[in-house]
Amino acid sequence: MDNNIYNFELFNKVSSFFKKFKIFFIFIFLFSFSLNYSFADDKFKSFLNNFLNEKVSNKYDKTIINDLKKNSYFIKRVVELDRSQPEFTLSLNQYLNKAVSANRIKKAKKLYKDNYSLLKKIETYYKVQPRFIVALWGIETDFGRYTGSFKVIPSLLTLIYDGRRAKYFEKEFFYALDIIKGGHVSMNSMYGSWAGAMGQCQFMPSSFVKYAQDWNKDGKKDIWKTKSDVFASAANYLKNTGWNYNQTWGRKVYIGKLSKKIDENKKHKLSYLKQLNLLNFDKKPLPNSNINARIIFLKNEKDFGYLAYQNFDNILKWNRSNYFAIAVGSLSDHILYGK
Repeated sequence: MDNNIYNFELFNKVSSFFKKFKIFFIFIFLFSFSLNYSFADDKFKSFLNNFLNEKVSNKYDKTIINDLKKNSYFIKRVVELDRSQPEFTLSLNQYLNKAVSANRIKKAKKLYKDNYSLLKKIETYYKVQPRFIVALWGIETDFGRYTGSFKVIPSLLTLIYDGRRAKYFEKEFFYALDIIKGGHVSMNSMYGSWAGAMGQCQFMPSSFVKYAQDWNKDGKKDIWKTKSDVFASAANYLKNTGWNYNQTWGRKVYIGKLSKKIDENKKHKLSYLKQLNLLNFDKKPLPNSNINARIIFLKNEKDFGYLAYQNFDNILKWNRSNYFAIAVGSLSDHILYGK
């Protein structure tokens, strides 16, 4: 028999077999899935009952406990995201092209102008320049467009149950309950990222308790929907990092002609770095200044780096990523100088 004919007949027989038993296989798959899901669900329910009885019930009233029982569930996707966070493989330029795109710069300038009166009042009170508030707002949530689609309470309970960083997330869970107890947001309206970062400024519950502000004096610190509270909360956070109102964040520099090797962990006066032939990014001389700064050298980039001033390090307290801090600083420069 010709091999092609034989293979064709064999394929038909196999196809016929699977067609006859397709429903059976689907049933077995669904049954197996339901058993696994039920098992995981039962284990989480057992954990939840014990957790509520042992650690929660004696601290909060019946309303919150009943809400917890109704609104607590296991979120498989949260565990997947926690265990498989992608490695950061973008170059700085690739990251900046996304984070500080032409469209985002345009939006930032418009929103800065639209909210200027409010931002100036907040600047006067907190001593934080408005452009940094708008830049953080833009980089974190695209100016409030995306604040997270996960309910914070079940997300945090899932992470506590999973156990990898249970102690950390347990503390955040109790901060979240205190926020609900304080009447700032309902349990069902408390949305955030998979790890619990909330609102337009993406505060973890602990940061909310420490820094969130009720600027419009309506009795709620609403970082989800009230812009004045969002701006004031961001400004208050930066103020409490030791923000220097009289300085900017840093600058891009040309390092191709440095006459001496510099330790990037040490700070130096700008006047000293100028003597070592460090230049502005456009290869013009640096300003005469006694500002302390350290140089950030970039991988695969031998000609350009960044000077980091005190406020750069303050932005790092918000998010410990050089790329993030450079993006915030760069967007703030575009807002003010049109760069």
